[in-house]
Amino acid sequence: MPEALAIVGPTGSGKTALSIEVARRLDGEIISMDSRAVYRGMDIGTAKATAEEQGGVPHWGIDVAEPSERFSAARWAAYAREKIAEIRARGRVPMLVGGTGFFLRALTHPIFQEPELDADRRARLFQWMERQTDAELHRWLAALDPASAARLRDWGGRQRLMRALEVPLLTGRTLPWWHRHSPPQEAPVSVLPFVLQVPRDRLYAGIDRRVTEMVDAGLLDEVRGLVARYGEDAPGLNAHAYVELFPYFRGERTLDQALDLARANTRAYTRRQLTWFRTKLPQGAVWLDADRPREELVEEIVRHWNAGGSAQYQVPSTR
Repeated sequence: MPEALAIVGPTGSGKTALSIEVARRLDGEIISMDSRAVYRGMDIGTAKATAEEQGGVPHWGIDVAEPSERFSAARWAAYAREKIAEIRARGRVPMLVGGTGFFLRALTHPIFQEPELDADRRARLFQWMERQTDAELHRWLAALDPASAARLRDWGGRQRLMRALEVPLLTGRTLPWWHRHSPPQEAPVSVLPFVLQVPRDRLYAGIDRRVTEMVDAGLLDEVRGLVARYGEDAPGLNAHAYVELFPYFRGERTLDQALDLARANTRAYTRRQLTWFRTKLPQGAVWLDADRPREELVEEIVRHWNAGGSAQYQVPSTR
């Protein structure tokens, strides 16, 4: 029997509502698997479920860090392991819910034992990297670690880029080298993943609508307040529907331009999520057509889980 159930899918695929109904059926508790929901104050732009929407189902992994902090996949995996153990000890079902595939993989494919890095040298290097553009950091990485540079061209993000660069600069060895030669920190966690598959036209329409709804709900005030408190360079604020607004606040683009860019960037992100799910999920993943009635999806998830997760893995065709 797997140790945890996971419901994953691209942004706007309906994971939240579905997972809450499944949790009620299975007596489950939800651990958020969203790399931005971990941050306090980032509520509207991350579409966090309100207390009313959570419907009394315990939720973990939300509001556990400040936007000024770096919250890595390794840190999330350690947190999730602790919560999975606690939930199982209560005789309940741990449910991992979100779209951050790197978080899930940190559980199913534990991260290597990180090398010791000198704190002073690391701090000085961080200050230097903070002053560089993403393009300049990527140029350095391409020279030092071509494999990681190629991978991060599609699965980037400034935090991952800086992490991939600091390891060879401080140790003389690349991240792939450490992955091959250093033992994992923990044993793998067995997970039964369910993947929500949404037709792209409906997914994109939902994203466009969602950005508008966020603005109506007060997104601009939320982002202004976070920038005033933490600054534009805060690691947590490097997220879609946030970073696109910074130039608008500085008077460098119109609001319509900022929101159009947020929609476009989010659509591009969902495409990368879908590619990741198709190629990186552990064996045994169950793909679900999210166009089906929610009641049917709940029944199928419950049935697979109660059967011990004996599903056959099939990568669906692109839709």
